[in-house]
Amino acid sequence: MSKAKKIRPAVGVIDRTDPCMPPAAARVESDEFWRWGDDNLFPAALATMARRSTTHRRIVNDKADYISGKGFVCDEAAQPQLAAFVRHANGDGESLRQVLNKLAFDKALFGNAFLEAVTDAGHSFLSLYHQDATRCRVARDSRHVLLHHDWSAFRTSEARRLPLYPLFEEQPDGTLRTMVHYKDYEPAFEHYGVPPYIAGLNVSAIAYKTDRWNISRLDNSFQLSGVMLLDSSAASEADAERIVRLAERRFAGNPGQVMFVIREGGEEDNSRFIPIASQNEGDWQALHEQATADIVVAHSWFRTLSGLDYSSGFSAERILHEYEVALNTVILAEQAELTEPIRALAAETLGADVSSLEIVNRPPTRSKPIYMKVWEARKADGLDYDPDDPKQQAFLSEITKYNIRSID
Repeated sequence: MSKAKKIRPAVGVIDRTDPCMPPAAARVESDEFWRWGDDNLFPAALATMARRSTTHRRIVNDKADYISGKGFVCDEAAQPQLAAFVRHANGDGESLRQVLNKLAFDKALFGNAFLEAVTDAGHSFLSLYHQDATRCRVARDSRHVLLHHDWSAFRTSEARRLPLYPLFEEQPDGTLRTMVHYKDYEPAFEHYGVPPYIAGLNVSAIAYKTDRWNISRLDNSFQLSGVMLLDSSAASEADAERIVRLAERRFAGNPGQVMFVIREGGEEDNSRFIPIASQNEGDWQALHEQATADIVVAHSWFRTLSGLDYSSGFSAERILHEYEVALNTVILAEQAELTEPIRALAAETLGADVSSLEIVNRPPTRSKPIYMKVWEARKADGLDYDPDDPKQQAFLSEITKYNIRSID
């Protein structure tokens, strides 16, 4: 009798999970819009990365919150219509601060933001709506914006077309609408802006991968990688394929990579596991810390404002100093850029005097400004105050409840 053929497969199990971004699609060419990235899905990739990188997401959230401030204030007595607009900026009941926060978030994440303005022929009202940047593309004529719910399956019949500000066009519902496109300047990029952290895309991916590595180690119970030698044999291709599938389902996706080597056994069972030790704990930690520091630099932001130094001690003084620098280098400039079209639209449609419209900026560790009059400080603390009292006209440089209560 002939001896049956023995199959001795060697199975290497690897990690096939998505490293950071979704796989790139084919290059997109269209006569209707300017593509945003070669596959026209660059915003979706940026949004995916922001949902996976902890520090990167924290910085984007914080920048949006600081730029939108504590809200808007204006002269309500002289401009009641403007005050009503600040409280209710659109038909969804959003305040102007909520709309600005979404714009600031998109601007920090994508380097682009889109604001839809709605009015009528008589300019009797003004509504402002934030539009998700992932849904917007600039039309080929560079005078319109196309809005679509899924750019991976674009259909012209499902897209909305709005003119770019300062152009207004009448819509089927009788309203006049326009779209404001905010974008960060970047050489060689004409139709879309580039996110400010563009040089830190790779380090954001590194921070995500090191976090995923630690999670995978926990899921794998910190098992070592190695080679599993099995004294056995597979009598057929089907048996060998079954062993391969079982090994992949059990071990794929974990850092404890295992290679199975099935060899023809003898009288004794010499199956054994040969671990492959890797002394790289320090390297992984240093890599993660370096990536985190580089993310902050790429965002032109500050460590304490991102909550990165709290583990070594809470320093209110350092937070205040970094906030002052951020206020004068990043926050005020972004606020001016985002609110300039809003002021122009309010003045044009509502006929309002927008000179009194301002954003309230407060440091994160202090609820009141550094300098206040005594009566203003007492009012902020809910105490009795008299704006006409000469004693309460003095300025306080360091606001404490003790100082306020001690003045009678």
